[in-house]
Amino acid sequence: MLYIGTAGGLETSIVPRAGVALRTVQAAALRGLSPWRMVANGVTLLRGVAQAWDILRDFRPDVLLATGGYVSAPVVVAARLRRCPVLVYLPDVQPGLAVRFISRLARRVAVSFEAAQAYFPPGKTVVTGYPVRPALFGQQDESVARERLGLISGVKTLLILGGSRGAHSINVAVSESLEQILNLAQVIHVAGEQDITWLHEQREKLPVQLQQRYHLHAYLHEEMVPVLLAADVAVARAGAATMGEFSAAGLPSILVPYPYAGQHQEANADFLASRGAALKVLDGALASGALLPALQTLLADESTLRSMAENAHKLAKPDAARAIAWELAALSGAGVAASRSGGGI
Repeated sequence: MLYIGTAGGLETSIVPRAGVALRTVQAAALRGLSPWRMVANGVTLLRGVAQAWDILRDFRPDVLLATGGYVSAPVVVAARLRRCPVLVYLPDVQPGLAVRFISRLARRVAVSFEAAQAYFPPGKTVVTGYPVRPALFGQQDESVARERLGLISGVKTLLILGGSRGAHSINVAVSESLEQILNLAQVIHVAGEQDITWLHEQREKLPVQLQQRYHLHAYLHEEMVPVLLAADVAVARAGAATMGEFSAAGLPSILVPYPYAGQHQEANADFLASRGAALKVLDGALASGALLPALQTLLADESTLRSMAENAHKLAKPDAARAIAWELAALSGAGVAASRSGGGI
């Protein structure tokens, strides 16, 4: 297996930790740019196609899995030129421009939710669900997870998660009401690298008893599973991983869609909210203090929390990774061989 990403992406540190080989190509976005920047980025994408061609020529893959984002475009184009079958996986409810483009070059499109099938030609999609770490579907002992994390027993736990790079507007909103929030619950705050320094300074100014309730991190790796299992409610962006992992963990959430990510985070938040698994707060409402009252209401309502947790769990698909693997095997020809021999993946 080979993972292809960009040189400046988070994958350069995450993928090697998983023991997977990594190669990089040049890529750039085209949406929402000035004409001259679009031309420059178009040239970058062409370079990326040439780089991807060389990588695929050397690696000779049987099948390519593309998960969207502008880095996928040059790789999928190169794969199509080399007649390598492509499976596109859409983790969000609504596809962005990159997925809309590369899906035209793909043999099949896997989607997390049935609602996403409406964006693609009939018969081209398969609903697989969102693949998450198997540990989220294991024995979910919240007390063990809380003990491992050093959390206080009998106190509500709030997870604040801004995505892989953090979310500045969420961090600011939390900081402005930090003492009030800490009086409601103990907090695990994954703030991202950019804001971690000033948030640490703010933590040092808190009374000692509140400092003990505020667990601040720039990023979490292996610790994320016990954090998701220990939390009673989360505040987060509405990215695809949020939808998959919160559903697997049965975690109620207040979702704040990132306003500059096209419309897919809005669609994700609306989907979970319509299923009774989340509440939606607009990013622009954070500055007017919308977060604190939402937390006060939700943390005080045990019935609603239980209902949201159950509704989130209903959206999870534990076999999502296996379903995607079977689609890849079928495209590569291995699925036919496995079914004839009675084997599995």
